[in-house]
Amino acid sequence: MDEIAFARALHVLAVVLWIGGVGFVTTVLLPSVRRLKGPDERLALFDSIERRFAWQARGTTLMTGATGLYMLVRLDLWQRFSSAMYWWMDAMVLVWAVFTLMLFVAEPLVLHRWLTARAKTAPQATFNLVERLHWVLLTLSLITVLGAVAGSHGFVLFDY
Repeated sequence: MDEIAFARALHVLAVVLWIGGVGFVTTVLLPSVRRLKGPDERLALFDSIERRFAWQARGTTLMTGATGLYMLVRLDLWQRFSSAMYWWMDAMVLVWAVFTLMLFVAEPLVLHRWLTARAKTAPQATFNLVERLHWVLLTLSLITVLGAVAGSHGFVLFDY
């Protein structure tokens, strides 16, 4: 297997684990926590479970970024960022950047403390906010994955 095929395989594996995990958290874990616990306990339970996934997400986003950058440089694909036909390339970088900032900067430095403090005064509203943010991120991620797979296999949404 050549190095590009191996990089692409690692890239897809990392994306599957990362976005699949986000899908599980959004569609299974959050609704289960909502049903199992009262408003005052929901965020604490969710946080304790999601902390384990955070390390997987950090590792897989790093692998996704590293393999994506490797392929971008090795295949000299920079010109794709200036073409609407390859909108999914921009979307991949944007989704990756948002998650990377959330996982490595916002969550550990600000978000965790802010959500914990907010949950003390408005537990239901805080949990609702967490759910909405996860749905927004999952939706953007799935649109990006769909566009990237379709686009990399020849489907053209915009041809200019």
